[in-house]
Amino acid sequence: MSVHSETKAVSVPQLAQARAEGRKLVMLTCYDASFARVIDAAGIDLILIGDSLGMVVQGHDSTLPVQVEDVVYHTAAVARGARRALKIADFPFGSDPAPAQAHAAAVRFIQAGAAMVKLEGAGHKLETIRYLVEREIPVCAHLGLTPQSVLRMGGFKVQGREQSAAEQLRASALAVAEAGASLLVLEGVPAALASAITAASPIPTIGIGAGPGCDGQVLVLHDLLGIDTGHRKPKFVKDFLAEGGSIAGAIHAYAAAVRAGTFPGPEHAYS
Repeated sequence: MSVHSETKAVSVPQLAQARAEGRKLVMLTCYDASFARVIDAAGIDLILIGDSLGMVVQGHDSTLPVQVEDVVYHTAAVARGARRALKIADFPFGSDPAPAQAHAAAVRFIQAGAAMVKLEGAGHKLETIRYLVEREIPVCAHLGLTPQSVLRMGGFKVQGREQSAAEQLRASALAVAEAGASLLVLEGVPAALASAITAASPIPTIGIGAGPGCDGQVLVLHDLLGIDTGHRKPKFVKDFLAEGGSIAGAIHAYAAAVRAGTFPGPEHAYS
Protein backbone atom coordinates (compact mmCIF):
# COMPACT_ATOMS: atom_id res chain seq x y z
CA MET A 1 0.00 0.00 0.00
CA SER A 2 1.36 3.41 -0.90
CA VAL A 3 2.01 6.13 1.62
CA HIS A 4 -0.59 8.25 -0.13
CA SER A 5 -3.36 5.65 0.28
CA GLU A 6 -2.41 5.06 3.93
CA THR A 7 -2.80 8.73 4.78
CA LYS A 8 -5.77 9.53 2.56
CA ALA A 9 -8.62 11.00 4.58
CA VAL A 10 -11.61 8.82 5.40
CA SER A 11 -14.64 9.99 3.40
CA VAL A 12 -18.36 9.77 4.07
CA PRO A 13 -18.97 7.19 1.27
CA GLN A 14 -16.34 4.94 2.84
CA LEU A 15 -18.55 4.50 5.91
CA ALA A 16 -21.20 2.68 3.89
CA GLN A 17 -18.45 0.77 2.10
CA ALA A 18 -17.03 -0.45 5.41
CA ARG A 19 -20.46 -1.71 6.45
CA ALA A 20 -20.94 -3.48 3.12
CA GLU A 21 -17.57 -5.19 3.54
CA GLY A 22 -18.27 -6.17 7.15
CA ARG A 23 -15.50 -3.95 8.58
CA LYS A 24 -16.21 -2.48 12.00
CA LEU A 25 -15.92 1.31 12.25
CA VAL A 26 -13.91 2.71 15.16
CA MET A 27 -14.70 6.12 16.65
CA LEU A 28 -13.29 8.10 19.58
CA THR A 29 -14.01 11.51 20.99
CA CYS A 30 -11.18 14.04 20.92
CA TYR A 31 -10.85 17.70 21.78
CA ASP A 32 -7.28 18.82 21.00
CA ALA A 33 -4.50 18.54 18.43
CA SER A 34 -2.06 16.41 20.44
CA PHE A 35 -4.49 13.60 21.19
CA ALA A 36 -5.81 13.91 17.62
CA ARG A 37 -2.34 13.07 16.28
CA VAL A 38 -2.13 9.97 18.47
CA ILE A 39 -5.62 8.86 17.48
CA ASP A 40 -4.90 9.42 13.79
CA ALA A 41 -1.67 7.44 14.00
CA ALA A 42 -3.61 4.53 15.51
CA GLY A 43 -5.83 4.34 12.43
CA ILE A 44 -9.08 5.37 14.11
CA ASP A 45 -11.74 5.93 11.45
CA LEU A 46 -13.84 8.67 13.05
CA ILE A 47 -13.16 11.42 15.57
CA LEU A 48 -16.14 12.97 17.36
CA ILE A 49 -15.64 16.44 18.75
CA GLY A 50 -18.43 15.75 21.19
CA ASP A 51 -20.37 17.97 23.52
CA SER A 52 -19.01 15.54 26.10
CA LEU A 53 -16.23 18.13 26.32
CA GLY A 54 -18.53 19.96 28.71
CA MET A 55 -18.11 17.16 31.25
CA VAL A 56 -14.61 15.83 30.63
CA VAL A 57 -12.81 19.06 29.67
CA GLN A 58 -14.84 21.91 31.18
CA GLY A 59 -15.90 20.10 34.36
CA HIS A 60 -19.66 20.56 34.10
CA ASP A 61 -22.19 18.02 35.40
CA SER A 62 -23.82 17.67 31.99
CA THR A 63 -23.31 18.60 28.35
CA LEU A 64 -25.90 21.38 28.49
CA PRO A 65 -23.57 24.38 29.10
CA VAL A 66 -21.49 23.75 25.94
CA GLN A 67 -21.66 26.54 23.36
CA VAL A 68 -21.25 26.58 19.57
CA GLU A 69 -18.03 28.55 20.02
CA ASP A 70 -16.62 25.74 22.19
CA VAL A 71 -17.26 23.13 19.50
CA VAL A 72 -15.81 25.38 16.78
CA TYR A 73 -12.67 25.95 18.85
CA HIS A 74 -12.10 22.28 19.64
CA THR A 75 -12.96 21.16 16.09
CA ALA A 76 -10.29 23.48 14.70
CA ALA A 77 -7.75 22.15 17.19
CA VAL A 78 -8.54 18.52 16.34
CA ALA A 79 -8.41 19.26 12.61
CA ARG A 80 -4.87 20.57 13.00
CA GLY A 81 -3.78 17.28 14.54
CA ALA A 82 -5.73 14.67 12.57
CA ARG A 83 -5.45 14.34 8.81
CA ARG A 84 -6.88 10.88 8.10
CA ALA A 85 -9.81 10.36 10.50
CA LEU A 86 -13.21 11.74 9.49
CA LYS A 87 -14.06 14.48 11.95
CA ILE A 88 -17.62 14.92 13.27
CA ALA A 89 -18.68 18.05 15.17
CA ASP A 90 -21.48 17.83 17.73
CA PHE A 91 -24.34 20.31 17.86
CA PRO A 92 -24.46 21.57 21.45
CA PHE A 93 -27.71 21.95 23.34
CA GLY A 94 -30.05 24.54 21.84
CA SER A 95 -27.97 25.20 18.74
CA ASP A 96 -30.21 23.35 16.26
CA PRO A 97 -33.80 24.42 17.12
CA ALA A 98 -34.70 25.03 13.47
CA PRO A 99 -33.02 24.30 10.13
CA ALA A 100 -31.68 27.80 9.48
CA GLN A 101 -30.03 28.11 12.90
CA ALA A 102 -28.60 24.61 12.60
CA HIS A 103 -27.20 25.42 9.17
CA ALA A 104 -25.46 28.54 10.47
CA ALA A 105 -23.75 26.51 13.22
CA ALA A 106 -22.95 23.63 10.86
CA VAL A 107 -21.21 25.95 8.41
CA ARG A 108 -18.93 27.10 11.23
CA PHE A 109 -18.14 23.49 12.16
CA ILE A 110 -17.33 22.55 8.57
CA GLN A 111 -15.18 25.64 8.10
CA ALA A 112 -13.31 24.71 11.30
CA GLY A 113 -12.42 21.31 9.82
CA ALA A 114 -15.32 18.91 10.40
CA ALA A 115 -16.56 16.68 7.57
CA MET A 116 -19.87 15.81 9.26
CA VAL A 117 -22.12 17.16 12.01
CA LYS A 118 -24.03 15.21 14.67
CA LEU A 119 -27.41 16.04 16.16
CA GLU A 120 -29.55 14.31 18.77
CA GLY A 121 -33.10 13.07 18.26
CA ALA A 122 -35.63 12.64 15.46
CA GLY A 123 -39.09 14.23 15.37
CA HIS A 124 -38.71 17.87 14.40
CA LYS A 125 -34.98 17.23 13.82
CA LEU A 126 -35.87 15.32 10.64
CA GLU A 127 -36.56 18.58 8.85
CA THR A 128 -33.16 19.86 9.98
CA ILE A 129 -31.40 16.72 8.73
CA ARG A 130 -33.01 17.14 5.31
CA TYR A 131 -32.17 20.84 5.23
CA LEU A 132 -28.50 20.22 6.00
CA VAL A 133 -28.06 17.30 3.63
CA GLU A 134 -29.71 19.24 0.80
CA ARG A 135 -27.05 21.90 1.41
CA GLU A 136 -24.18 19.39 1.19
CA ILE A 137 -23.55 18.96 4.92
CA PRO A 138 -23.30 15.28 5.94
CA VAL A 139 -25.20 14.37 9.09
CA CYS A 140 -24.75 11.79 11.84
CA ALA A 141 -27.93 11.16 13.83
CA HIS A 142 -27.97 10.17 17.52
CA LEU A 143 -30.78 8.17 19.16
CA GLY A 144 -31.41 6.32 22.41
CA LEU A 145 -29.88 7.90 25.46
CA THR A 146 -29.46 11.44 24.21
CA PRO A 147 -27.48 13.39 26.84
CA GLN A 148 -29.09 16.70 25.90
CA SER A 149 -32.42 15.22 27.08
CA VAL A 150 -31.08 14.56 30.56
CA LEU A 151 -33.55 16.93 32.24
CA ARG A 152 -36.60 15.36 30.59
CA MET A 153 -35.31 11.82 31.14
CA GLY A 154 -34.42 12.52 34.76
CA GLY A 155 -30.84 11.35 34.33
CA PHE A 156 -28.71 9.18 32.07
CA LYS A 157 -30.98 6.16 31.63
CA VAL A 158 -31.09 3.22 29.22
CA GLN A 159 -33.72 3.78 26.52
CA GLY A 160 -35.95 1.32 24.65
CA ARG A 161 -36.59 -1.32 27.29
CA GLU A 162 -40.38 -1.04 27.04
CA GLN A 163 -42.01 -2.32 23.85
CA SER A 164 -43.52 1.02 22.88
CA ALA A 165 -40.21 2.81 23.39
CA ALA A 166 -38.39 0.13 21.39
CA GLU A 167 -40.83 0.49 18.52
CA GLN A 168 -40.39 4.25 18.57
CA LEU A 169 -36.61 3.87 18.42
CA ARG A 170 -36.89 1.52 15.44
CA ALA A 171 -39.15 3.96 13.64
CA SER A 172 -36.88 6.92 14.44
CA ALA A 173 -33.82 5.05 13.16
CA LEU A 174 -35.49 4.47 9.80
CA ALA A 175 -36.74 8.06 9.74
CA VAL A 176 -33.33 9.69 10.24
CA ALA A 177 -31.91 7.53 7.46
CA GLU A 178 -34.78 8.44 5.16
CA ALA A 179 -34.17 12.11 5.96
CA GLY A 180 -30.61 11.75 4.69
CA ALA A 181 -28.38 10.94 7.66
CA SER A 182 -25.26 8.98 6.68
CA LEU A 183 -24.49 7.55 10.12
CA LEU A 184 -26.41 6.75 13.32
CA VAL A 185 -25.10 6.67 16.89
CA LEU A 186 -27.10 4.44 19.24
CA GLU A 187 -26.41 5.17 22.91
CA GLY A 188 -27.67 3.39 26.02
CA VAL A 189 -29.87 0.91 24.16
CA PRO A 190 -30.44 -2.79 25.00
CA ALA A 191 -28.07 -4.90 22.93
CA ALA A 192 -30.80 -6.97 21.26
CA LEU A 193 -32.68 -3.84 20.19
CA ALA A 194 -29.52 -2.19 18.85
CA SER A 195 -28.76 -5.33 16.82
CA ALA A 196 -32.29 -5.33 15.39
CA ILE A 197 -32.08 -1.65 14.49
CA THR A 198 -28.70 -2.18 12.86
CA ALA A 199 -30.02 -5.08 10.78
CA ALA A 200 -32.92 -2.95 9.53
CA SER A 201 -30.99 0.30 9.09
CA PRO A 202 -29.88 1.35 5.61
CA ILE A 203 -27.01 3.36 7.15
CA PRO A 204 -24.15 2.27 9.45
CA THR A 205 -24.71 2.35 13.20
CA ILE A 206 -22.17 3.25 15.89
CA GLY A 207 -22.84 1.92 19.37
CA ILE A 208 -21.98 3.24 22.81
CA GLY A 209 -23.59 1.16 25.50
CA ALA A 210 -25.56 -0.59 22.75
CA GLY A 211 -23.84 -3.97 22.64
CA PRO A 212 -21.65 -5.58 19.97
CA GLY A 213 -24.21 -5.76 17.16
CA CYS A 214 -23.66 -2.27 15.76
CA ASP A 215 -21.49 -1.54 12.72
CA GLY A 216 -18.94 0.23 14.92
CA GLN A 217 -18.25 1.58 18.39
CA VAL A 218 -17.43 4.90 20.04
CA LEU A 219 -16.05 5.75 23.47
CA VAL A 220 -15.18 8.98 25.20
CA LEU A 221 -11.38 9.21 25.10
CA HIS A 222 -11.08 9.99 28.81
CA ASP A 223 -13.11 6.88 29.69
CA LEU A 224 -10.93 4.68 27.46
CA LEU A 225 -7.87 5.98 29.31
CA GLY A 226 -9.39 5.49 32.76
CA ILE A 227 -9.15 9.18 33.61
CA ASP A 228 -11.21 10.25 36.62
CA THR A 229 -13.45 13.04 35.37
CA GLY A 230 -15.49 13.22 38.55
CA HIS A 231 -18.45 11.38 37.02
CA ARG A 232 -19.69 7.84 37.55
CA LYS A 233 -18.41 5.47 34.88
CA PRO A 234 -21.18 3.63 32.99
CA LYS A 235 -20.93 -0.14 32.57
CA PHE A 236 -20.08 0.09 28.87
CA VAL A 237 -16.73 1.76 29.62
CA LYS A 238 -13.45 -0.18 29.61
CA ASP A 239 -10.07 1.14 30.74
CA PHE A 240 -7.82 0.16 27.82
CA LEU A 241 -4.80 1.97 29.29
CA ALA A 242 -4.44 -0.82 31.85
CA GLU A 243 -3.72 -3.35 29.12
CA GLY A 244 -2.28 -1.03 26.46
CA GLY A 245 0.59 0.23 28.61
CA SER A 246 0.61 3.70 27.05
CA ILE A 247 -1.86 6.16 25.58
CA ALA A 248 -1.00 5.06 22.04
CA GLY A 249 -1.10 1.42 23.12
CA ALA A 250 -4.52 1.87 24.73
CA ILE A 251 -5.97 3.42 21.57
CA HIS A 252 -4.47 0.66 19.42
CA ALA A 253 -5.88 -1.97 21.80
CA TYR A 254 -9.34 -0.40 21.63
CA ALA A 255 -9.30 -0.28 17.83
CA ALA A 256 -8.12 -3.89 17.61
CA ALA A 257 -10.79 -5.08 20.05
CA VAL A 258 -13.60 -3.32 18.18
CA ARG A 259 -12.44 -4.66 14.82
CA ALA A 260 -12.05 -8.18 16.21
CA GLY A 261 -15.49 -8.05 17.80
CA THR A 262 -14.17 -8.64 21.33
CA PHE A 263 -15.29 -5.22 22.59
CA PRO A 264 -17.87 -4.56 23.82
CA GLY A 265 -18.30 -7.82 25.68
CA PRO A 266 -21.44 -9.08 27.47
CA GLU A 267 -20.38 -7.22 30.61
CA HIS A 268 -20.55 -3.91 28.74
CA ALA A 269 -24.07 -4.39 27.34
CA TYR A 270 -27.58 -3.67 28.62
CA SER A 271 -30.50 -6.08 28.42
